Formats: sequence, C-alpha cells, structure tokens
Amino acid sequence: MNFDTLGKHVSNSRVFKGSEQIPFLAPRGVFSTKNHLLVSDTGRNRVFIWNSFPNNEYREPDVVLGQPDISKTGRNSGGGVNAATLQYPSGIWSNGNMLIVADAWNHRVLIWHEMPHHNGQPADVVLGQPDFVSNQPNVLGIGSNPSAKTLNWPYGVFSDGNRLWIADTGNRRILFYDEIPKESYIPADNVIGKANFTTRDYENNEPIWPYSVKVNHKNQMVVADTQFYRSLVWNNADKAFLDPADVIIGQADFDACGQNQFGLFPSSRSLNWTYDACFYKNGLLVNDTGNSRILWFKEIPIENNAKANTVIGKPDFNTGSENKDTLMGTSSSLYWPFSITTQGDTLIIADTGNHRVVITDLKL
Repeated sequence: MNFDTLGKHVSNSRVFKGSEQIPFLAPRGVFSTKNHLLVSDTGRNRVFIWNSFPNNEYREPDVVLGQPDISKTGRNSGGGVNAATLQYPSGIWSNGNMLIVADAWNHRVLIWHEMPHHNGQPADVVLGQPDFVSNQPNVLGIGSNPSAKTLNWPYGVFSDGNRLWIADTGNRRILFYDEIPKESYIPADNVIGKANFTTRDYENNEPIWPYSVKVNHKNQMVVADTQFYRSLVWNNADKAFLDPADVIIGQADFDACGQNQFGLFPSSRSLNWTYDACFYKNGLLVNDTGNSRILWFKEIPIENNAKANTVIGKPDFNTGSENKDTLMGTSSSLYWPFSITTQGDTLIIADTGNHRVVITDLKL
C-alpha cells in the first residue's frame, strides 16, 4: 500500500491481513480493547481475536470463533446454525472481559460472558432468536412483524459496559437494553427510531438504515444511517427514544437524501454510503465508505451539514472512489472501508474492499 494516500494526518501506518494460512476476506468489523484486536472476517464467517496487537502483515489469531479451526470458512461452519457458528458476522464490542458479536445473517446477536479462550467456543447468550438453532428474520421469517425480542439483519452492536444498543438494521431501528442480557431471548427495554416494537414503517426523521451506533462518555450518540447517506447525532442518548437527532452530518435536513448531496464528486460536507463513525477526543471520525475515506470533525457538529476539518484516505475533499485517478489500483489506497475504531491515538480501519485491516497513528 502507498501510505501517502492516507494523507498528512497519520503516521506509522501498516497493513494487517490476518492469518497467513487463510487471510481476511472482506472484513467488516474491527474493535480494540485492552490491547486486544478483534476482527469480523465477514466473508469467511468467523471472528478473530488477537490478545496483543499484531506488528507484522500476517499473524495467526489466538482464537477463532464461528469455525472449529482456522481452515474452516463456511456459513455456519458448513452445517446448521448453533451456538458456535456464525454467518456474516459484522459489528463487535468487547471490554476485554466479555464479547458481543452481531451475527447479521443469522439475525441474532451473540454474547460471551467471558472473553473466549479457545477456537469455536459457543456463545452463552443469544438475542433475537428463541434458541441457538433458529435463524429466521424476526423469528417467523421474511415479512413477519418485529417484536421487542426479534432482529432482522443486525449489523452493529455497542455497549458502555452496562447498557447495550443493537443496530437492528433490517427493522430500521435500534434496540436498547438497560443491562447487557445474561439470559437468551429477553425483550429489549426500549427502541430508537420507532414508536413501538412492532412498527415497520419509517419516516425521514428516523434512522432509515442504521448500521452502527456508538455512545461516548458524555452520553452523546452517533448513528451511521446508511441509506440516507448521513450520520445522526444526539447530544443525549437518553433523548433518542422520543426525539429526532439534534444534528445531521452529510445532509442539510431530514428530507435530504442525496448521495454526495447529488453532487458529481464529494465535498467536505457530503457522504456516500456511510457505515460507521466513532468518537475521538472532542470530535468525531465518520467512515465515509462509498467515498473510501474518513472525515474528521474536530468538534462534534452543533448544526446540520457541517464541514469536516480533515480527510483521511484521499488527497482532498473533492476526490472520491469514482474519480478517474482512483478507479484503478485500489490496493494502493483505502477501498470501501466499513468499520473504524480507535485505541488511544491509533486508528484501526476495516479496509473491506481490499480484504485487509489498516492500522495507523493519528496526528489530529
């Protein structure tokens, strides 16, 4: 990779491709905690855990979840769904003591009460399904109404160590639990984006396609609302149950829905298929997936359609994935990054289109 393409606001950049035996295939989820690195190797239906940060291009994981060993890659390990299998895992959260994984295509979220320590370790809790061997959307299948217990394409998970938020993407809502569940198939305590747990219709002032949700120590919340090319910010996560977002990033108002605001090329204000965001220092990093870049807002915006301060992954704000000089040779730069996370001043990027993880130090 030509690390110069990441720009002047990063340093000490390196590429990580996972297991040398069978490297990453379209990894969509990354998370870091207590020097652990966790990656959803989505295309190969497995989650990797490294107990310390890798320093080389390849390193065998300490633990593989979703498969009995490193050599297996099939959906639900080539068989039926159970407590030890995964199908298209995406979002990950951990505090180093427990682990939560959005098992998206099994329409469930899995919880390990303790950090897994051996390959293929079964989960302790399943949310969204009545048992570990069920995996239909909203339990009863496509077209069925949701409930406080069901999920449909859940792609994102986040916790502050006590509370739990699930981006229930296919149901166009976010489920909230006052406490991380210790038992399976319990109902959520509240819902964001809908008036009740059984509603399927949506309005433009609600999360239309929430792919990830994050909450910081100030209880501010950001949701990557992919289908309307925007990120939504609540100044108080507790107000999100009843009130629309306080700030929209990427659009001027709730009715605006243009890809790059209907522009031919991106700008410092626009987004294109944004799939993630994370808080960093006093500001916000927004993962602008379709433009293959990351936008940095030094302060969390206080008004709609704010300009980003810095771009990572492109030479300027007006260059995106569709520009002539970026159509070829995508491996030299970011290509459709789906997930980002930070540990201290280190930024970890799931560079999904290039089947790798990019790790770099921030200079912001």
